[in-house]
Amino acid sequence: MDEVKISQVVYPRLTLYSEENYRGRTRILNGNLGLTNTDEVESLRFFSTSANATLVLFTRINFKGNFRIYRGSRNIPDLDDLIAGNDVESLISSNIRLSEAQVREIRRTGTLPQGFRRI
Repeated sequence: MDEVKISQVVYPRLTLYSEENYRGRTRILNGNLGLTNTDEVESLRFFSTSANATLVLFTRINFKGNFRIYRGSRNIPDLDDLIAGNDVESLISSNIRLSEAQVREIRRTGTLPQGFRRI
């Protein structure tokens, strides 16, 4: 009997690119996570099957500064000057809905919700 392999896809799926317009080196991250420094990221693709999936982009490292919240899947070809003329410096990728109040608490404390990975 042949061995059957089952693969389970974990959402959201975050694809990071080292250059604008989805070019350059690629890094793929899955699951709920916070990326504390996007220094080498110039564009991204955020995909989830959930309409409540949340992508939060911050203007400073470690989830500080101004932020912008996106819901559902999103492609962003250029992270430069995206938020009030500032570059994206950190982000949170979540398959669940994060409210604005939750995002403000993360910004205040620097602490991600339980079950999130910090990268």
